Amino acid sequence: VRGQVRSLKRDGGAWTSQTLDLPSDSTLTLTSASDDSDRILVSAASYLSPTSQWLAEAGTGATDRLRSLPPRFDASNMVAEQHWAVSKDGTRVPYSVVRRKDAPMNGANPTLLYAYGGFLVSQTPAYAAIPGKLWVEKGGIYVVANIRGGGEFGPRWHNAGLKLNRMRVYEDFFAVSEDLIRRGYTSPRRLGIMGGSNGGLLMGVALTQRPELYNAVVIQVPLFDMIRYTQIGAGASWVGEYGDPAIPAEREMLLSYSPYQNLKAGQSYPQVFIETSTKDDRVHPAHARKAAARLGELGYDYLYYENIDGGHAAAANLNERALRQALEYTYLLQRLMD
Repeated sequence: VRGQVRSLKRDGGAWTSQTLDLPSDSTLTLTSASDDSDRILVSAASYLSPTSQWLAEAGTGATDRLRSLPPRFDASNMVAEQHWAVSKDGTRVPYSVVRRKDAPMNGANPTLLYAYGGFLVSQTPAYAAIPGKLWVEKGGIYVVANIRGGGEFGPRWHNAGLKLNRMRVYEDFFAVSEDLIRRGYTSPRRLGIMGGSNGGLLMGVALTQRPELYNAVVIQVPLFDMIRYTQIGAGASWVGEYGDPAIPAEREMLLSYSPYQNLKAGQSYPQVFIETSTKDDRVHPAHARKAAARLGELGYDYLYYENIDGGHAAAANLNERALRQALEYTYLLQRLMD
């Protein structure tokens, strides 16, 4: 999850290596390498530091920061740290916590947990401009979980959560949630979660299977009906990830966690915020619409926002994105902060 750049050198008959002195706890990307020397350009980004460009001399190990994008929030009193939760099957799952240094470990911190968990997508450190400004500066804690289904540890991490093994992805997420509570970062009253697309499916599973853990759920452009997902929009192209409802064993697994089929009356669901886009050509808005309709039919309070523009991003320009994010963080502030 945390990047390194290593320089390897052959000295006689042996190879030696050294780790270059570049920002720690960051995503490091080799953007250019000289054909005539050992110089390289590296891009670095972390949760608390905006993207910066570095010149490194691979032969000597010397590094020099060239330039950086401007900061968008005051990170001087913040810290980013990594912990590991233990999932149901014993697998250790890493997650990153961004918080103010003076945050009390008494379970009272409003906390926003984000995860994706699918399609080999890795959640590596990236500058937390929006949550840093709108959440952590106000005293909240921001968490990113590296659950299975992603690519943080290569194909095996992704393959561990495919089809009949899909529950491992959700068990990882619940383990991180419980670990945050156990360590004293937060409590169910103060814990909110957010995810989009495949992560929106994750939010639906969390809502229907472990509602007692959360007091706010932001469900962005979600999959929700996993029994009919292959008949809705581009859904048939994801059979390799989730399984095929036409195959009995895979249908049984899908039915066990599909949020739409598992919504029930009389549960302790928190008020949720569902978002979609009329023009989403990846995950059809029918999923979000059906989720809202079923919640209303069962008598639950919910919030729903459908932007008529913007495709799968649910925003066509910066103004629309700013509006959507303002709605999200207003909801989170109302649900989780006094």
